[in-house]
Amino acid sequence: MRSVLSATLMVVTMGSAQAQMTPPSTAGAKPKTVATVPVRPALQKPEETANGMAQAERLALQSDLAWVGQYNGAITGDVSERMVNAIKEFQKSRGGKPTGVLNPQERGVLAETARRKQESVGWRIVTEPGTGARLGIPSKLVPQLASGVDGAKWTSPTGTIQVVLARRKEASPTTAKLAEREKEPGRTVDYTVVKPDFFVLSGLQGLKKFYIRGTFKGDEVRILTILYDQATENTVEPVVIAMSSAFNPFPSGPQVAGPPPRKTVEYGTGVVVSDDGAIVTDRLATDVCIAITIAGHGNADRIAEDKEHDLALLHIYGARGLKPLNIGATGAKPALDLTGIADPQNQGGGNAVSSAKATAMAVGSDVTLTPAPAIGFSGAAALDTDGKFAGLALLKPVVVAGPANAAPASQAMLAPAETVRGFLKAHGVTANGTSTDAKAAVVRVICVRK
Repeated sequence: MRSVLSATLMVVTMGSAQAQMTPPSTAGAKPKTVATVPVRPALQKPEETANGMAQAERLALQSDLAWVGQYNGAITGDVSERMVNAIKEFQKSRGGKPTGVLNPQERGVLAETARRKQESVGWRIVTEPGTGARLGIPSKLVPQLASGVDGAKWTSPTGTIQVVLARRKEASPTTAKLAEREKEPGRTVDYTVVKPDFFVLSGLQGLKKFYIRGTFKGDEVRILTILYDQATENTVEPVVIAMSSAFNPFPSGPQVAGPPPRKTVEYGTGVVVSDDGAIVTDRLATDVCIAITIAGHGNADRIAEDKEHDLALLHIYGARGLKPLNIGATGAKPALDLTGIADPQNQGGGNAVSSAKATAMAVGSDVTLTPAPAIGFSGAAALDTDGKFAGLALLKPVVVAGPANAAPASQAMLAPAETVRGFLKAHGVTANGTSTDAKAAVVRVICVRK
């Protein structure tokens, strides 16, 4: 009996073990559905977007925001919460969404608004001969100038606005001592900044508002004072911000008012428009050249210019195999492809033809391009998405109210197709191109100056 029971237990145990080793049947079983949650890429913060911009672009942006009255900080090109908030305020003032990042249309409107503000007050950068100081002056607001050994004074005809540049010698000056001295009786100071290298005071002087910025070098002291009636506050305060940032009391090296001088050797782009060697390009990029060379073809003559639209007409002789661009069909779409040849420094010394995207927007009587293409693209061909000629891209240097040693900013403009054709027709050029290949039609233009 015991042996039978043992045998029975052995059979049961083996059966159980076999059942454990046999995998369960999956026939007809449905796989479980795994819920997935899409992962959205992290949105870039406005500060990160601004940091990705070139220094010159940030300077121009801060300057424009100051001119439209939204930014009241130092124009240094440094990214700050104040700058982002100024962008948001500008967007809200136009009924847009305050993202803190300007789209191409908003940037174009901002630049044009600032430019008109500058023109309305006659903004220009000057070097005061007596002190050698460099400063921005709203020449239409303060057209009257009186100079002396101790500085200079610009005033409005009625005296409601005054700009005073004072110079003096002082033993062992410090910015703290200078600031304290300017807190003279009759001035109520409501804002003070004292740094090792400069100081700023602002407040009320009688019925006028005042702004003072001063510094020293050795025993030489330079003080800029701006006085203006409270009734002119809306007009003058944006100018005050620009003047403060543009003030360079001790500039190093020779100073020239206005945009920086053109390079000794400048590279641009030209578009071949006829099979006999006519090339249209940027006037400023080919101005005051002692020699103009078309890479791969030899020397060229500049035979005409249009100062109003900044166009130049070049001609090369005896060239063969040219493929002039068809500029007869006009493109009307704002999304453009710019085809040009970037400066050798931007492409490791190369001369490759490349393309860049841009958006055209009419701002007043001008057409702006955003973003601006690389240096060397001035004179580049602009075609719309249908491959039709939209015009010529032009890069223009912009004087911003930033540090004197800052790199100049550039603004990209479009010389429309109709303007280009009218310029060529006025100078007897028959644009007989049939090619729609912009890369085959553009050439590098090299200007050599003294």
